[in-house]
Amino acid sequence: MIARSVHSGRGTAAAIINAIGTIVAVILALHIIFGLTGANPANPVVTFIAQWAGAFALWFRDLFATGNATVDMIVNYGIAAVFWLFVTGLLARLVRRVG
Repeated sequence: MIARSVHSGRGTAAAIINAIGTIVAVILALHIIFGLTGANPANPVVTFIAQWAGAFALWFRDLFATGNATVDMIVNYGIAAVFWLFVTGLLARLVRRVG
């Protein structure tokens, strides 16, 4: 019985880690979509997403500079989204296996 609760605890922790990575990737993807569609930057939702996307982009925000702002945004924020999904996926897998 104790082993089962510990195992389900690790599974729950892994699911939370995966959910965090997914939420961060969705915020980054929304930032890209808002930029591509010309969303009003003064809109509170767009501003909120842009602020969080900037924080989650980490050192990827200005990684590539192609001279085209749209391409730069897609590549840099896209790489950040993939990074978060990859890292949180690895952490979740590690949490499931440790024990």
